[in-house]
Amino acid sequence: VQLQASGGGLVQAGGFLRLSCAASGGAFDSYGMGWFRQAPGKERAFVASIAWNGITTYYADSVKGRFTISRDNAENTVYLQMNNLKPEDTAVYYCAAQDSRFARISTSLRDFGFWGQGTQVTVSS
Repeated sequence: VQLQASGGGLVQAGGFLRLSCAASGGAFDSYGMGWFRQAPGKERAFVASIAWNGITTYYADSVKGRFTISRDNAENTVYLQMNNLKPEDTAVYYCAAQDSRFARISTSLRDFGFWGQGTQVTVSS
């Protein structure tokens, strides 16, 4: 599975962005998908994930109520709608696919075997 993330940019605090991740080369609709982020000097961290069928979603506590993950299996794309952005949301955002088809959705990096290249999100105060 190849993943291509897009939609990052510079936004003021309180603003919004929508990230997209287009998948190719595999059965997208059988993989759980996730978004992770890595801020300068910090480890890559979980943001949100969604099951292969879109029924189950998980969020990091820091983004609950502000971010929404969704997927369009017909378009082979997963989205991350980010509202009410804060300066602490500044990071490179990565989309990822779980390494097993039809697996229970996870929040752990080690369960995601396919990664996109990342897209920069910068939130100014």
